[in-house]
Amino acid sequence: MSPISLVRPPLLALLAVASVSALASCGGGAAPIGASVSVAEALAGDTTGYARADRVVPFTFPADHGPHPAFKTEWWYVTANVRATDGTDRRFGVQFTVFRSALAPDTARAAGAPVGGAQRSGWATDQLYMAHVAIGDVSNQAFYAEERFARGAAGLAGASARPVTAFVGPVRLEATGSGDGPVPIRLTGDAEGASFDLRARPLKPIVLQGDRGLSRKGVGVGNASYYYAQTRMATTGTVTVGGEAVPVEGLSWLDREWSTSVLAPGQIGWDWFALHLDDGRDLMLFQLRESDASREPVVEGSLIAADGTKTRLGAGDFTMEPLGTWTSGSGAEYPTRWRVRVPSAGLDLEVRAAFDAQELDATVRYWEGAVDVTGSASGVGFLEMTGYADELDGAARPVPTS
Repeated sequence: MSPISLVRPPLLALLAVASVSALASCGGGAAPIGASVSVAEALAGDTTGYARADRVVPFTFPADHGPHPAFKTEWWYVTANVRATDGTDRRFGVQFTVFRSALAPDTARAAGAPVGGAQRSGWATDQLYMAHVAIGDVSNQAFYAEERFARGAAGLAGASARPVTAFVGPVRLEATGSGDGPVPIRLTGDAEGASFDLRARPLKPIVLQGDRGLSRKGVGVGNASYYYAQTRMATTGTVTVGGEAVPVEGLSWLDREWSTSVLAPGQIGWDWFALHLDDGRDLMLFQLRESDASREPVVEGSLIAADGTKTRLGAGDFTMEPLGTWTSGSGAEYPTRWRVRVPSAGLDLEVRAAFDAQELDATVRYWEGAVDVTGSASGVGFLEMTGYADELDGAARPVPTS
């Protein structure tokens, strides 16, 4: 949603807010993973002067494939499950996320004034970028992850709609075609010596999540995002692990969200599912957990038929029940096995981590990884869980209001 497409929800895309201090003193590059902050801290900040996701608006492509600098935060988020085509039957889960975070409202640019004045340096920018790359080698239960920061200037990082690109150094998404709908893309990235080079071709129309693309995450005006997805893309390319380039094929999912504020006070994290079922259907579900267990979580979902038809799912249309947990080396306890039910669609599923150790020890620590689907339908997908590590140090506190 993230992430923060769960609400991506990505994912976590609002993580970019937490990168400001790291970027203030550096041009960009890979950052050591380990200095964590809570989801609440990552989402804190003044939202005055930014555009808000507070109404249904028309989407326009290819423009909306590109950046939306009037909003504080944005992300390009892709997950993939791919298998080797060399006869070894190896499997990999791939996560690619580029986050954009604005340092100041876009009022000057909107008024036609040169931001920073006529003598603005080529290094000057009011946009910061962060990338998360993760590669799960399912067959060997090995996980590679890396976080990068860069200024949105001097060719270090950026995004555009014509051509469609989003990048932080070598972590790059670029369109390999054009049009006013879904676009084919190429993805490249690396993490801890592992890397991927993938091409993805959309198999379904663009999906506008939530209410015609307005995805509400909490009470209060503007606690929402604009959210669309290319839910099913045929994917080929290579994944390189241990110096070995493995040819692969499979399916990937693209989420795009932009927003200024999302979480309401008391919301501490989320659980987000993006599932490819073998019968051709795609299922997206998320819940935003509350610090007060007596309050019902905000939930949203969609079921995309094989022909691309979307059925919106809300409270009462589905359930998500944890069945088992895994405790990471950090001490965070994640529910890595779930029962997911959508009665109206005849779905009663068990969703289980392809392997447990898929935690990203990033600026905001979270779990994101490949999952297997069994039960009334089979398939694969991705699961993202945030906020669980925050509870270790008492960080599960109310999110600051916007």
